[in-house]
Amino acid sequence: MTLAYDRLIEYYRLRFQIEFNFRDAKQYWRLEDFMNVKETAVTNAANFSLFMVNVSQLLLRDFRQRDPTVHMLDLKAHYRGHKYATEALKWLPKKPEPILMARIFERVSRLGRIHYPHFNLSPS
Repeated sequence: MTLAYDRLIEYYRLRFQIEFNFRDAKQYWRLEDFMNVKETAVTNAANFSLFMVNVSQLLLRDFRQRDPTVHMLDLKAHYRGHKYATEALKWLPKKPEPILMARIFERVSRLGRIHYPHFNLSPS
């Protein structure tokens, strides 16, 4: 009852952003899948999920400068593809030329995307 009306309105406006962040944490960063029961583990899991929401929103902002259709699932597929390409290239006896490696990373990072890019989407 002692909160100023302008502060109350400001907090209420943030309600939807907070709800969207929790939705993203549950949907994309597995907040609802954590099976922790100890207080510290629950705190860590929740903080990690919400941290990943913030990081992914920053990354999406950079990706969307080149392609506005990029979605969270596209972002995850991009980095998962980079991880797979890195692991696969470790098996080669000799490292490919940088130009070929860049093309491999680009092609593999497109696998699993929802919105298929028609050009290189790696952030600058």
